[in-house]
Amino acid sequence: MNSVANYIGGRFVPAACGRTVPVESPWDGAALATIPRSDATDVEAAVSAARAAMNGPWGAMSTAERADLLDAAASAIDADKDRWAWLEARDAGKTITSARSLDIPRAIANLRFFAGLARQSSTPSFETATAWHQTVRRPLGVVGLITPWNLPLYLLTWKLAPALAMGNAVVAKPSEFTPLSADALAHLFQGLGLPPGAFNVVHGLGAEAGAPLTAHRDVDGISFTGGTATGAEVGATTSRRFAKLSLELGGKNPTVIFEDAPLDAAVAGAVRAGFTNTGQICLCGSRLFVHASIADAFIPKFLDAVRALRSGDPSDPTTQVGALISAAHLDKVRGYVALAQQEGGRVLVGGDRPPGVPDGGHYLAPTVIDGLSATCRTATEEIFGPVVTVHRFRTEDELHAAVDGVPYGLAANLWTADLARAHRVAARIRAGVVWVNTWLERDLRTPFGGLGASGVGREGGTWSLDFFSELRSVTVAK
Repeated sequence: MNSVANYIGGRFVPAACGRTVPVESPWDGAALATIPRSDATDVEAAVSAARAAMNGPWGAMSTAERADLLDAAASAIDADKDRWAWLEARDAGKTITSARSLDIPRAIANLRFFAGLARQSSTPSFETATAWHQTVRRPLGVVGLITPWNLPLYLLTWKLAPALAMGNAVVAKPSEFTPLSADALAHLFQGLGLPPGAFNVVHGLGAEAGAPLTAHRDVDGISFTGGTATGAEVGATTSRRFAKLSLELGGKNPTVIFEDAPLDAAVAGAVRAGFTNTGQICLCGSRLFVHASIADAFIPKFLDAVRALRSGDPSDPTTQVGALISAAHLDKVRGYVALAQQEGGRVLVGGDRPPGVPDGGHYLAPTVIDGLSATCRTATEEIFGPVVTVHRFRTEDELHAAVDGVPYGLAANLWTADLARAHRVAARIRAGVVWVNTWLERDLRTPFGGLGASGVGREGGTWSLDFFSELRSVTVAK
């Protein structure tokens, strides 16, 4: 069992209070590690170390030198990617296949992409008859990164790479459920010679370590990915001290199947959107809207494809559906299945623990529920598990009323052969990200973020560089 430590000022240290929190694997409940039960004292030490780094060798590094460190980290992970995949899968409960094909490649891509983007970044200048007007980019300062348990390394590198590329010093607070890849990343950067204090990791519970980080007056910005309720608290805390803020929050995303959709591709896309990472991605399509004219053809094919998904030992490369993150989260998801039945829904597939999964783990078979109103709680509240509700529609107006009748506005995926309709619906639908005839097709140059309860701000590409820096104007008289 690992004994994970905080990484503060270039050193691995326990929590000041000496207390720890146990971590278990969602695969089978086995003890994986203990982490420090950090509090405001540890956050203070990390923020102080970060501020010192800004005034030391880290603050004096050039953009090219910072980008080289990110590239070196990417190459080190790439050279040992199978070990990183096992670490991530065991920690987060995902299948080894998912970690190998999604999480680790994306983490490597994040580091390399932002290294390259930082090297290419430029700011405009303007000339008038009397002066030169320049824009200059400076680091934001000390930034806090708070990341969730569903995509631990993927989302930490998504924030860390642009933050370091822009010259900030970072205090990261990973989820207490999935600390191992953040700890491994700290060891990696230490070995690469990242100056002490440039990257700090404080482990612990959200209320005890995350909250003091968001409230700290010497933290210049917070980038948070997590639940909407916690995000609201983070927003309230940071706004009182005028810190820069980016919130990537929850979703209740629709998958829309129009009557002219390519049927087999749409079935495969809807299954992938609904059940990737056991439905534990904020972008998952948990509400399936099928045009009434093709419902009798589409839904049976969809159910057959869901039944064919293989639940089992996540360490088996043929397993397609892994574990939920914790017993408490499993109970929450099961509670929504029970609520759906109380609301008049019919469980068409799943709803129970699948056979062949490891004892002690937290598993639910992929579940499809029909017969629910699009306005009921099950169909409008984020479940964040392998549960998809099915709804029928006839007109675009009816569709938009149902799809947009939730507080979230993160993502949507549409399946149609009509390009004009695709553009029309995509422009009208209330979502920050819209896919047409695909799902989770990402280009890191594009903005990412949601509307309403799905978040505030945009990250990705130059939007990340903008968030993790301050643009200033300098005018020089001729």
